[in-house]
Amino acid sequence: MTKKLFALLVLSLALAACEPASTENNSNANSNARQNSPATSTPVSPEPSPSVKPQVKAGDKVKVTLNGSATDATVVSVDEKSGKVTVKVEGQKEEKTVAIADVTKN
Repeated sequence: MTKKLFALLVLSLALAACEPASTENNSNANSNARQNSPATSTPVSPEPSPSVKPQVKAGDKVKVTLNGSATDATVVSVDEKSGKVTVKVEGQKEEKTVAIADVTKN
């Protein structure tokens, strides 16, 4: 008996979830949606914010976040398309490739 009651409860909840949210006709909500046409909305700028994409070029002295700490480095090359910067960290022989977001200008 308990299983049947539980199954009936689950079935009624599932059916209630499939029904439309409201059958009321709220004309104010519909008129507000029509008034906000795409022509009146603010256009979105295609350029990312400067904090996300610092303007660095080869030879710039920067700070790079490696292993949670900021270290001094020099930019070797920038690949803006992939969002990567190749840097030479001071005191190390090899170059490292890091995300542009991990680089801050000095």
